[in-house]
Amino acid sequence: MGKCKNCSRNCINIILCLCISSNERDTDHLNMANTQVSMAHGEPSIKAIIPSLNEEKIDMLAATSVLQQQAADIRQQKVNWQSYLQSQMISQEDYNFIVAFDGQDNHKREALLKNHRLQCAKTFLNLLGHVSKDQTLQYILIMTDDMLQENHCRVEIFHEYASKSRESVWGPFLNLLNRQDGFITNMTSRIIAKIACWSHQPMERSDLHFYLTWLKDQLKTQYDALAAAQLHVDSLKAVSETYTEVSSSIDEQPSPKLITNNEYIQSVARCLQMMLRIDEYRFAFVSVDGISTLLSVLSGRVNFQVQYQLIFCIWVLTFNSLLAEKMNKFNVIPILADILSDSVKEKVTRIILAVFRNLIEKPEDSQVAKEHCIAMVQCKVLKQLTILEQRKFDDEDVIADVEYLMDRLQASVQDLSSFDEYATEVKSGRLEWSPVHKSKFWRENAQRLNEKNYELLRILIHLLETSKDPLVLSVASFDIGEYVRHYPRGKNVIEQLGGKQLVMQLLAHEDPNVRYEALLAVQKLMVHNWEYLGRQLEKDQTGTNAGASSAQVPTKA
Repeated sequence: MGKCKNCSRNCINIILCLCISSNERDTDHLNMANTQVSMAHGEPSIKAIIPSLNEEKIDMLAATSVLQQQAADIRQQKVNWQSYLQSQMISQEDYNFIVAFDGQDNHKREALLKNHRLQCAKTFLNLLGHVSKDQTLQYILIMTDDMLQENHCRVEIFHEYASKSRESVWGPFLNLLNRQDGFITNMTSRIIAKIACWSHQPMERSDLHFYLTWLKDQLKTQYDALAAAQLHVDSLKAVSETYTEVSSSIDEQPSPKLITNNEYIQSVARCLQMMLRIDEYRFAFVSVDGISTLLSVLSGRVNFQVQYQLIFCIWVLTFNSLLAEKMNKFNVIPILADILSDSVKEKVTRIILAVFRNLIEKPEDSQVAKEHCIAMVQCKVLKQLTILEQRKFDDEDVIADVEYLMDRLQASVQDLSSFDEYATEVKSGRLEWSPVHKSKFWRENAQRLNEKNYELLRILIHLLETSKDPLVLSVASFDIGEYVRHYPRGKNVIEQLGGKQLVMQLLAHEDPNVRYEALLAVQKLMVHNWEYLGRQLEKDQTGTNAGASSAQVPTKA
């Protein structure tokens, strides 16, 4: 592979290589490489960000295969447009155009569109707005999608017509998202994403908010349904351990009734992959709490293809420096570190490394980049990088990313203070009995927990309230107690932040270790002044020793 003349990253040759590569390094990598080209060269415009390669091939091979398979079947069906005209459901004008357009090859359609450009948009929008039969709607949507796929510039036809007729280009499409048929809603979503991304005119704010909210909700709903179906299958398999013949029937023939509409989860993710390449769409997605949804799905059990697509979404988000700085507030590093440790697919490993690199390179605040490095060290990313160094990768970008991350993380370890390590651990929410949970640390650093309006204390208290992990609860309880012990006003601060009540509730926890640490913390909270108590203990000990000396019988000379 050759290097790009304008940057140190592999660009054009990567794309050419991937076009003839195996399915493992599949065509979704084309998106990644293409986006790197535009972004590495400082061209964040819509035209630069959107891939120029044939997305139909990408979709057929990967993300929307279910949609495409259904579309291939629906294309074989023909619509009786004459019956719609006779029943006056469509106008003569729309009938004439759709009959002339339907079933023609690309060259004839191009000629028709050249002479009847606005009529095309008018007819399609009229049909989508007035036809109610699902099968016909499916057919119309496929024709619309095929037309746009043949020539991306055709998306402007809809904008031109909407501007001339003073109508919304989005209304007819957004209304279809409320239909019950999964194919209709997801093919409509696909068309909306293409118009929104390929057009010179960005999607209007209210319509954009509605669409991104729909995508987010679909992602969560379909994932929840898949998770429930998987849980049901798992329970059946557990029962079948006694009855092997039942297990065999489940393994060979899963019930199709368990999954309805959730086969489109990859289609939803594909639309997000397109939308989030546009910078203003990224901020809109964040505003509808989209990042939390991405990460909640990634935290669950999803296949590697969905993992790749959703991590790709996170990757393109991190090209914005502001979003890169805020990303780990959503716990993205711990979640991706877990996936990296379990990953067996090179494409998933590759995209996670790219995200990690962006989280260090893109933030303008060097302190944030340092915190991200520390978070990666805390999440055992260095160990995974060491393992990856031993593997052979054909992709030079993977090798470069591993080397870059190794250098940055090792440098951060050398500069790492114990308080930095502690702060990173607390912010990750993954508390463990690491060396920072020692008396020496608390003697030196207890007062620093007051910084940034008690940020770390608030996180500890939040963990006491929300965590289900006994280890996290035990360590958090211990830390609360040590803070109170070593900071004179610690008791009052913890009470004001609501921590005392939460610790006391853990006295009834089912885990004995949690109960033990909570009991110690409560005991420390009950003592008003540890410094005063220390002096009193010393005084009492001195008095006792003196009394013992005077009580001794003097020896005879």
